[in-house]
Amino acid sequence: MMKAIRIHEYGDASVLRYEDADKPNVLPNDVLIRVVAASFNPIDAKIRQGFLKDQMPRPLPFVLGWDCAGIVEEIGENVTKFNVGDEVYGYPEFARGGTYAEFVAVDESQIALKPKTISFAESASLPMTAQAALTSLETAQLQSNQRILIHGGAGGVGSNAIQIAKALGAYIITTASGDGIELVKSLGADEVIDYKTTSFKDVAKDVDVVLDILGGQTQEDSWGVLKKGGFLVATAMPPSQEKAQEFGVRAAFIFTQPRGEALEKIAEMVDKKQIRTIVGEEIPLENAQKAHESKGGNGKIVIAVGKA
Repeated sequence: MMKAIRIHEYGDASVLRYEDADKPNVLPNDVLIRVVAASFNPIDAKIRQGFLKDQMPRPLPFVLGWDCAGIVEEIGENVTKFNVGDEVYGYPEFARGGTYAEFVAVDESQIALKPKTISFAESASLPMTAQAALTSLETAQLQSNQRILIHGGAGGVGSNAIQIAKALGAYIITTASGDGIELVKSLGADEVIDYKTTSFKDVAKDVDVVLDILGGQTQEDSWGVLKKGGFLVATAMPPSQEKAQEFGVRAAFIFTQPRGEALEKIAEMVDKKQIRTIVGEEIPLENAQKAHESKGGNGKIVIAVGKA
């Protein structure tokens, strides 16, 4: 048995239960991770509320959580990349079981050795958002000296995208407000648009790539800021291919699949000081409800699960 946060029904944060659950079964290609830290992502709240129950069905009760960092406790008979005692981090597929738990079983292809230069808590803040950022910029084939507009630069995906784009040598325009303005400047943004006072479509022109993590009207307004042949890459809602054709640009929707190779690249960038983590608050596992009730802010909420 293990301690975990599970839901038995969909609803508000009060449906989260801290309780005993069965330890996961270890399949031949699996690594069993003793979780030291997990992190909260906004999609956790959407899943808890039942908004995605048709797209991502799972029988109740189940454990929430997508990111983790921890120590390899056990390996399946076919595992070749990891050994018991390795310090790893990852973004397990949703269908296998969540990370708000003392243990999680993950296919070895979905994890990597954690960055050497940061803590388990900092490592747990990275997998989902940093991998989404990396995958988006790889899909758009962002090049040195290209201009990119990153919406929501102070958020999890945006803050990582700024740093990866900076490492690639791109010119970075981003939207932010309040304390987020200084944050995105510190991460390497070349131009910051305060979206509360200025419309990005009046300022950003002829950009090569737009990273849209918001969807809705933001996506609609983004077509016009791209140069011909530019690329709109979206993580919140699929962009219209008809619109892309109309504006003479390309477009893609990114649903990030767990990839150990991407996490290896991210760990290397962290250890080279090209990506820094932004942890806002650490909350004990038994108090995970507090993470789901948070109003947000700069930095990731990390859930402390076990000892290193």
